Amino acid sequence: QVQLEESGGGSVDAGGSLRLSCLASGYISPSWCLAWFRQIPETERERYASIVGYDISRDYDSVMGRFTISNDNAAKRFYLEMNDLNHEDTGMYYCATREDPFCGDSAVFFTYWGQGTQVTVSL
Repeated sequence: QVQLEESGGGSVDAGGSLRLSCLASGYISPSWCLAWFRQIPETERERYASIVGYDISRDYDSVMGRFTISNDNAAKRFYLEMNDLNHEDTGMYYCATREDPFCGDSAVFFTYWGQGTQVTVSL
């Protein structure tokens, strides 16, 4: 059984940076899609970035140039480096994975989720 656990969230001022980390337990294949989502109240989870295994591909959605996704297969961790944060980046951030290299852009495609870590960016 795969379990994911996020860490690294917190409160920062606009322009600041945070690094989110997702630790996986159980078997994770290098060919699975790993992703970070953000959710704000009363909205669906929005995919912010995804990566497939050995740096095969990265997809940046609305945060290109500011957020960077990376992974460490040996440590079973993947990360979301967030720079130049603004108030609109505030939300609950979730890491997720699915047993497929196809990521898709919707949360419905993903099977395994962490509990989430809150990011709050002050104006």
